[in-house]
Amino acid sequence: MRKIISSLFVSADGVAEAPQTWHSPYFNDEMGAAIGTAMATSDAMLLGRVQYEEFAAHWPTSDDEFAEFMNNQKKYVVTNTLTQADWNNTEIITGDVQAGLETLKASEGGDLAITGSLTLVQSLLRTGLLDQLQLFVHPVIVGKGARWFDNLDDSIEVKLASLETFSTGVINQIYTPAK
Repeated sequence: MRKIISSLFVSADGVAEAPQTWHSPYFNDEMGAAIGTAMATSDAMLLGRVQYEEFAAHWPTSDDEFAEFMNNQKKYVVTNTLTQADWNNTEIITGDVQAGLETLKASEGGDLAITGSLTLVQSLLRTGLLDQLQLFVHPVIVGKGARWFDNLDDSIEVKLASLETFSTGVINQIYTPAK
């Protein structure tokens, strides 16, 4: 069975919005290796609509060293508003999203990786479909922006699977469902 694995950049005060404005000074080889390890078991990305639209606006025309991977990777977009996805290798999951994701998890293949997509990750936590939550907690207080847990109404128990501190002060926390 495939797993759904989320990796998020988060500030010390819980902000996950616009990491491109505060994350870069903390990225190093240690974090790159941890991200690589998380991506090694996946063969597809799972994206919310907003993250998909941001990525689809950037990667197809990028000459970044990561662009080929992003453009050729299989992508699934969870949305009830997007009706067409033009970015290479993209399928839309709509309607009964939970059933669609359960079917996708039960299918053959590697894990499904999520980068960003806060609303989607929160929804997966609520429904119990998220198998691993990796938080890269950065030693910076951003002060404003969407916070990682803002829209979670109920408590959700998770257990700490591993913890690692990088030389930049970033803490790599990996959680799995408590039950």
